[in-house]
Amino acid sequence: MLCGKPWMLLLLSLAASCISSFAGQLALADVKMPNVFGTRMVLQREQPIPFYGSADAGEEVTVSIGDASAKTTAGTDGKWKVKLPAMKAGGPHVVTVKGKNSLKFEDVLVGEVWVCSGQSNMQWSVNQSYDADLEKLTANLPNIRLISVPQVGTQEPQDNFKGEWSHCTPDTVGEFSGVGFFFGRQLHQTLNVPIGLIDNAWGGSAAEAWVRRDILEKDGKYGELLAKWDDTAKTYDHDKALAAFKDQEEKWKAAAKKAKDEGKPEPVRPRAPTNQLTGNHRPANIYNGVLKPTIGYGIKGAIWYQGESNASRAYQYRDLFPLMIQSWRDEWALGDFPFYWVQLADFMAEAEGPGDSNWAELREAQTMTLDKLKNVGQAVIIDIGEGKDIHPRNKIDVGKRLARLALAKDYGVNLVAESPRFKSLDVKDGKAIVTFDKVGGGLVTFDVQQAIGFSIAGEDKMFVWAQAKVISPNQVEVWAEGVSTPTSVRYGWANNPVLNLQNKEGLPVTPFRSDDWPGVTAGVVK
Repeated sequence: MLCGKPWMLLLLSLAASCISSFAGQLALADVKMPNVFGTRMVLQREQPIPFYGSADAGEEVTVSIGDASAKTTAGTDGKWKVKLPAMKAGGPHVVTVKGKNSLKFEDVLVGEVWVCSGQSNMQWSVNQSYDADLEKLTANLPNIRLISVPQVGTQEPQDNFKGEWSHCTPDTVGEFSGVGFFFGRQLHQTLNVPIGLIDNAWGGSAAEAWVRRDILEKDGKYGELLAKWDDTAKTYDHDKALAAFKDQEEKWKAAAKKAKDEGKPEPVRPRAPTNQLTGNHRPANIYNGVLKPTIGYGIKGAIWYQGESNASRAYQYRDLFPLMIQSWRDEWALGDFPFYWVQLADFMAEAEGPGDSNWAELREAQTMTLDKLKNVGQAVIIDIGEGKDIHPRNKIDVGKRLARLALAKDYGVNLVAESPRFKSLDVKDGKAIVTFDKVGGGLVTFDVQQAIGFSIAGEDKMFVWAQAKVISPNQVEVWAEGVSTPTSVRYGWANNPVLNLQNKEGLPVTPFRSDDWPGVTAGVVK
C-alpha cells in the first residue's frame, strides 16, 4: 500500500520523468545549424546562398533574409537544405530560420568568402608575422569577418565545430592566420566589399589527411599508405604510450635534480606522445574533423599553404594534391572554384654544389598541378623564405602574391599575377637557351647583373653550377665550362637555392628542371 512520503516521492518521480521525456522531444525538434552559420557571418555574393541544418523529421523550415525566403521540409534523417537567391555585396542583414523554434543571425554581410587552409605556414598567426604590432594597429576592419575551425582529427565525419564569426579588430586578428588575413585585407581594400575568411589550417598536416578515405581507396594509388595506417590502428596503444612517457618523465625529474645539484646541464626532457590515431597525418582525419563541417557553405574559393609534410613523398604528391583539390570541388558542388596555393619557400642550409632535393621535387609537383586542373594558381615565394626557420615570418608578401592571383583571375583586375615558368630548352653553340612564358614585364635579375641559380649537365647527368645571363625579355642563356653539349638545365633546384631571377613586377621565376630523370622521392609512397 502506498501512503505518506513514499507515495508523494513516486508521483514526483513519475512527473519528472514525463517532463524530462517531453523536454527531450522538444530538443530533438529544435532547428539547428552548424556554427559556420551565425551572427556576423559573411555570405558569398552573386551565387545562390545555401542554408542547411537539422530538425525533426518532416518539420517545415523557412529561411528568410529581408523579402527573400525559402521553405523546405526536413527529411527522414532530419536533414534539411534550402537556397536563397543570389545577392549583391552589402549589409548588414538579418537572417531568420523558423521551424518549431526560431534562430536569428544578425549583422550578416554579403561579400567574398575564402577558405584559408593547409599546415603550419597557413596557421602561422598575425602575431607571429613581421611587424605584427603595426599590422594590428590598422586592423580595425569591421567588414572583414573571421572564423577559425578547431583541430579535430577523427575517422568519424563531423557536422559541426566549436567556433563563431568575429569582426576583424586589433584584438581579434592577432591569433588569426597571417597569410589569410593579409590576403583578405588586400581583397577588401581593392574590391571594397565585405570579406569572410574561414581558417581551418592545421600545423604539420599531411595532404592525405584532408581527403576522404573512400576517395583514396577508389583511386588505387594509396594502398600501401592506407595499409600502413590500418596496421597502426590495430597496434597503437596510446594509453601504453602515455604510461611509458610518465615513467620517462619521472626518471627525467630525478636526473634533472641530480644535474642541478651537481651544477651540470639539465638533460633533455621527454616529450609527451601525440595520439597518432587522432593526429594530422592519418588519412581522412582532417577531412572528417575539420573540413567536412564547413563543406556546403557558400564560398568563392580556397587558398592553401602545405607540402612540407609530404616532401619525402613528392612524386606521390603529383597525383595526391590534384586529387585532393578535385575532391573538395566535387563535394562542394560549386564547379571548379578558385584554388590557389603557395609553393614551398626556401629552407635549410645552402648547398655547396648542385644535387638532389626532395623539397625541389615537391615544388615541382606543385607546379605540375597547374597543368592538371582548371582555375588554379601558384604563388612562388622561393625568394622570401628563411634558411634557419621552416616558418618564414614574411607572411605579408605571401598574402599579397595569393591576392594577385585572385584579383587577376577572379575579379578582373589588370595585374601581373603569375611567376615566370620554364617553357623550352634549345642548345646552340654549346650553350643552352632557356625560354620562359608568363614573364610579365620581362625578365630581370635582382641585386647583381648576372643571373644566379642555374646548374647544367651533359649526357653524363653530372650537374655543375652554370653561368647565365638574360638575353631577351623571355630568354636566358646558360653555359658552363666543360659542358660542351648541354642536356639539362635546372634552376633553383635545392632546398634553399641561391637565385635572383624575376620579372619586372618582382615575382620570382618558378624553380624548374628541363629533364625528367628519376628523383630521390620516386617510388616513395608511405
